[in-house]
Amino acid sequence: MTDHNEVTLADLKKGDRVRVVGYHQKSDSYAQRLRSLGLIPGTQVLVKRFAPLGDPIEIHFRGSRLTLRPAEAHCLILERI
Repeated sequence: MTDHNEVTLADLKKGDRVRVVGYHQKSDSYAQRLRSLGLIPGTQVLVKRFAPLGDPIEIHFRGSRLTLRPAEAHCLILERI
């Protein structure tokens, strides 16, 4: 069952704030890399900007900046805050 508050990076707009809830069970090495960068459950994320065609997305969290491709970050479970 999918929570109605669950969103993906592709669903977000500039200025949106979300919280990392977890990772989908079929997480891969990319998910492990995101966790090692600090995107762990409870982390609040601010969507800062998009590339001209909408991909990748720059996010800010815990004093860091990171650009992610939404298609690669599909393993993240996010909720709006």
